[in-house]
Amino acid sequence: MLDDIREKIRSVPGTFSVLTGPLADRIGHMLSGVSAPVAVKVFGPDLDKLREIGTEVQRIAKEIPGFEDAKLDQQSSISQLRIEPDRPRAKAYGVAPGHLTRSLSTLLGGEEVAELLDGENSLDLIVRLPENLRESPDKLRELLVETESGARIPLGLVADVREAKGPNVIYRENTQRRFVVAIKPTVRDVSTLALQLQENLRDKLALPEGYFFTIEGEFQAQQEATRRITTFSVAILFVIAFLLYGYFRVPFFALQVLCDIPLALVGGLVLTFFMLNNISIATLVGFIAVAGVAARNSIMLISHYLHLMQHEGEGFTRQMVVRGTEERLIPVMMTALAAGIGLIPLLLAADEPGKEILHPVAVVICGGLVTSTLLGLGVTPAVFYAFGRKAALRSIEHESSASH
Repeated sequence: MLDDIREKIRSVPGTFSVLTGPLADRIGHMLSGVSAPVAVKVFGPDLDKLREIGTEVQRIAKEIPGFEDAKLDQQSSISQLRIEPDRPRAKAYGVAPGHLTRSLSTLLGGEEVAELLDGENSLDLIVRLPENLRESPDKLRELLVETESGARIPLGLVADVREAKGPNVIYRENTQRRFVVAIKPTVRDVSTLALQLQENLRDKLALPEGYFFTIEGEFQAQQEATRRITTFSVAILFVIAFLLYGYFRVPFFALQVLCDIPLALVGGLVLTFFMLNNISIATLVGFIAVAGVAARNSIMLISHYLHLMQHEGEGFTRQMVVRGTEERLIPVMMTALAAGIGLIPLLLAADEPGKEILHPVAVVICGGLVTSTLLGLGVTPAVFYAFGRKAALRSIEHESSASH
């Protein structure tokens, strides 16, 4: 385990550092990570400069309401025993820096040489220097190392052995050193705040050459999913418009059905504003469900009007529209009530664990069902009667599927 930790903190080729702090502290720092909805990652070569930039990022982030809880990466300076080979002198004595580093790794970190069996248990036999030699710079300088000619010389002749301060851990990503500022938002609209933070950092943060930052977090997945849903929704709307045209055989009714959908979404938006105050992926799924219900109601009403005109001798009159609406009132109401009543438990489960996704869906659908039912039963017949005479006659003349 000690070898693994040393490998993590080795930052410069040919440099070997031995931590002198407690092992538990080293492991704790090594395993510490950043877990936050928003993380600003600063990349660059110098650790001190990265921390300086990270502190400035923290200050800028705290100026944004909702991003006050911004914390710096858990890096700190701890005592180290640093061994840095002197390459010119090592070459003069015939000592390869790489061979020296491997030898020191074995002597200080240990190397498994055998496996001991104790009944059913197995123990690794590791060979390394005693602790009093491993942690004493003076004694390490006197440690004999072998040259290419087979001679032995003190380590102090070919390497600088000293006590120093260094970071407890060095994080890397894509071969770049990084420093992270973790932000836990106190508001729901993280995407907007993240974009504002990005603009503020670009305007106020002066980065030296070779340094750059990225903003990452859960909001990225939400933005990507939102873009994907929007793209697919637009494509599906074109497909639905094409299918509606084939069903009614006139463009007017296809356009009317599509225009009825936004009316149904009004209730979902209003209830979302009061109960959630946030548009998430879950609410978008709810809007899609409400749009389907609204389109179904409109298609059912318009097709029934055309059926009455085609097969029951009704003319394009107000009485026909009222009759058709009354005959489809029960199916429309039953659809809304069945779905709405089933979602009431989820609507009231705002703070219950496990309902984080289902609750926003229920809020949107319940609000949308109210407006899709009430406005649909009022607006769809009114628009049909006011503007749909010619379209209805052409649809019947073309013997559309909606009129049968």
